[in-house]
Amino acid sequence: MAILGIETSCDETAAAVVTDDGEILSNIVSSQADLHRQFGGVVPEIASRRHLELISPVIREALDEAGATLDDLDTIGVTVGPGLIGALLVGVSAAKGLAWGRGLPLVAVNHLHGHVASLFLQPHDLEPPFTCLLASGGHTLLLDVQGRGWDEMRVLGTTLDDAAGEAFDKGARVLGLPYPGGAEIDRLAREGDPAAYAFPVARVPGLDFSFSGLKTALLYAVRGLDQAELGARRADLAASYQRAIVRALVERISAAGGDRIAIVGGVAANSELRASLPEANPAPLRLCTDNAAMIASAARYSAHVPAAEYLALDAFASAS
Repeated sequence: MAILGIETSCDETAAAVVTDDGEILSNIVSSQADLHRQFGGVVPEIASRRHLELISPVIREALDEAGATLDDLDTIGVTVGPGLIGALLVGVSAAKGLAWGRGLPLVAVNHLHGHVASLFLQPHDLEPPFTCLLASGGHTLLLDVQGRGWDEMRVLGTTLDDAAGEAFDKGARVLGLPYPGGAEIDRLAREGDPAAYAFPVARVPGLDFSFSGLKTALLYAVRGLDQAELGARRADLAASYQRAIVRALVERISAAGGDRIAIVGGVAANSELRASLPEANPAPLRLCTDNAAMIASAARYSAHVPAAEYLALDAFASAS
C-alpha cells in the first residue's frame, strides 16, 4: 500500500506516490516558472487558476508512473499551509474529494514539515536527532529535530524579515535577472568575484536571521552604476550578494551547534551553500524545491483527520 501526496502551496502543482516505508514510486512536479517569469514573480491568482487546470492530470500521471491505481492507496496527504491560500485550496479540495470518494484517510501536512521529511525518504533516510536549516522562498528556520513528527521539531531561529529565498529573488530583480532569481544568481555568481563587494551580514540577537539590510545594500550598489557599469559588474555583484546570504546562514548554523547538520528547502540547492557545509546532510537536489514526495513522507508521521472532520478542513496562509 502507498500514500498519495499532493502539493500546491505556491507555483508547483505536484503529486507523488510513496510507499509506507519511504520508497518514492513517482514524484511529478509541474512548474509554473515560465508562466510567472513575465511578471518577475508569482502572481497568486494566476497560480491558483493554473493549479485548477493541472491538478487532475498531475495526479493521474503520478499514479501511472507509480504503476498504481486509487485502489492501491491507503492514505492521502495534502499540504494545508503555509502558502498562497488560493493555491492551497485547490490541492486541499482535490484531496478531500479523493479521500471521501474512496473512503481513504486524509492527513493535513504542514509544508515546513514536508521539507524536513524529505530527509526521511529512501535511500537518504536521515535518522534524528540533528540540527536542520530550512531555507526556502518563503521561510528561513533553524530547527532542532529530535524526531520525525512535526511536534518533535523545535524552532531555534527564524527570519525577522525576508526569507533567504526571497532575498535571492529580490536581489535578482534588482540585478535585472529573470525569475526564478535564486537559480539565476547561483549561475551568474560562478563568473564573478565574491570579494568584489563587502555586503553586510546582519547581526541580530540569538539565532534569528535578517536579510532586508543586505537587500538594501545591493540596491544602493546598483543605483551607483550606470547601465554599462552594471553590465560589467553584474557577475561580481551576484557573487558578493550570494556570499553574504550564505555567510549569514552558515554562521547561524555554526552558532546553533549540534553533532549533525541537515539543510532542506529550495535554497538548499544553492551550490555555494552546499560547498560551504561539506559535512552537512542536504536534501537531494530533486527534493529541495516544492514537491509532493516530501508531503507524502510527512504524512507518514502525522495523525489522520477523521472522515467527518476533514470535509471542513481549511488551508492557512501563514505559519504564525
